[in-house]
Amino acid sequence: MRPDEFLRALELLPAPLHDRVLALRTYVRPRCCESCTTIGDAVRLALTAARYDEFGEAARLLDTAERLAARHDLACRPHHESAHQPGRGQVRRWAAASGPVIAATDASWKGRAGGIGYVASDGRYGLRGRRSGRGDPTGCSRVLVSELRAVEFLLTAYDTPPAGMTVLVDSVPALAFLHRWQGGETESMPAGYDLRPRRSGMKPTLVRLAELVAGRPDLMFTHVKAHAYHCLNEAADGLAHMARRRVEERFDVRERAHGLVEAFLRDWHALAA
Repeated sequence: MRPDEFLRALELLPAPLHDRVLALRTYVRPRCCESCTTIGDAVRLALTAARYDEFGEAARLLDTAERLAARHDLACRPHHESAHQPGRGQVRRWAAASGPVIAATDASWKGRAGGIGYVASDGRYGLRGRRSGRGDPTGCSRVLVSELRAVEFLLTAYDTPPAGMTVLVDSVPALAFLHRWQGGETESMPAGYDLRPRRSGMKPTLVRLAELVAGRPDLMFTHVKAHAYHCLNEAADGLAHMARRRVEERFDVRERAHGLVEAFLRDWHALAA
C-alpha cells in the first residue's frame, strides 16, 4: 500500500481506530518477515472493512494486529522502510545530508516496454517498469504520462514530500503540467488520458499527483537539459532505462540500480561541496 493510499484510507476512520491504525503503520508496507506480513494483512483488511462502514470488524482486526505486534520481535523491522518497498531503495550514506532535497525523475519507452525512475540527494531512488497493453489508460500521451508518473513515484516515496524540495524534470511538456497544477488547474490532463477510477477504486495517478502539487506551492519543479551530464538527471535516466530493459530481460536489477545511484550521488555531492 502506497503512502497516499494509506492516508486516504486513514481519513475514513473515527478517532479511536485512526490512532490505532497509525500506530501500526510500519507494518502496512511490504515486509521481509512473515510475522510482519501477517500483521500488515490484518491492518489492510481493517482499512477495507472501514471503507464499507464495518467499524466493528475493523476493530476486531486491529485487535488481532495489535496482539501479534505485542508478541513480535521488533528487531526484525528494517532501519529504513523505503529499502523494502518494491522498486525503491536508499543509499544510506546520504540519508542525513544537509540542505533542501534535490531530486530528478525520468521515463523511458521502447516498443511496448516502458520504465520510470527517480533519484534524490538524500539517497532515495526508485525504478518501475511496465508493458503497455489493451486498455492502457495513458492514451496517445504515453511518454508524457510516464514522465509525470515518475514525479508521482518520487513524491510518494515520502510520507510527506520535504518542504522546499526541488524536482528536476527534463520534459518541458511535463513541467508545464506540473506548474499548471500548482496554479490550481488540476482538471487539465494530457490528451487521451483515461480519467475513470482504477480497479482498486483509487483516482488515476495523475489526478492524485495534480491534487498533491496543488496543495504544495513550496515544491519547486525545474527544467534540466537531458543528456547534459547532470548527475541526478543521468542517474534518473539510467534507472528508467534499466526498468524498461528489465521488462524484456532477466537480471539483478536491485544490485545494478543501487550501484548506479551510489556512483552518481557520490559525484553529485562532491560537486555540491
